Amino acid sequence: MLAIGIVFLAELGDKSQLMALTFALKYRWWVVLSGIAVAAAGVHLISVGVGYFLGSALPTTAIALLAAVIFLAVGVWTLREHAGGAGDEGEEEPRLATRAAPFFVVSSAFLLAELGDRTMFATAALATDYDWLGVWIGSTVGMVAADALAIALGILLGRHLPEHAIGIGSGLLFLYFGALTGLGTVLATPLAAPLALLAPALAGTVLLVVRRRRAERPAAPPVPAER
Repeated sequence: MLAIGIVFLAELGDKSQLMALTFALKYRWWVVLSGIAVAAAGVHLISVGVGYFLGSALPTTAIALLAAVIFLAVGVWTLREHAGGAGDEGEEEPRLATRAAPFFVVSSAFLLAELGDRTMFATAALATDYDWLGVWIGSTVGMVAADALAIALGILLGRHLPEHAIGIGSGLLFLYFGALTGLGTVLATPLAAPLALLAPALAGTVLLVVRRRRAERPAAPPVPAER
């Protein structure tokens, strides 16, 4: 119960909740929740093992940089799907490719994001003083419960927003997560959060320019009907 309370409170307002909300806008809620549950169980099993058996830390810098690269890649991929606008006929094929393995995308992203996060260190600290099994179960339940709130909010937003706007917003958020994770790891400064806004701002500007140029292209001449 102590682990549930600590991890639940630590996750409120954390980047993992924003990630859960973003994934809930893109994938089905049960896929997102199951992916988070598997990732939470895995990362907290590692943390209690570190705290209870080893008492040492993981190479969190390399893991955080890898997570940043994955977030940036997912963001670019998502924006590429919706770069042409809501009415493009060629949009269906890449979208199906993105949805081919949503569970793997969610679980791997959360696993990498949570390795080295504050909740992992809190779980490792609890495991040094309490039973590791109880800490593992409690921390997993606490994280899933906190992220479930964000998933519920994502479902409500998804019902009132057009799919194209959701796709653009999701891509920009992933770019922000990637830039924030990378800058926070390298610079370790409070300026990382405002500086990370440059990534989605730049991507949004490029997206607007691309869509404007496509809109300015002359329409193809009509094909004359055969007599």
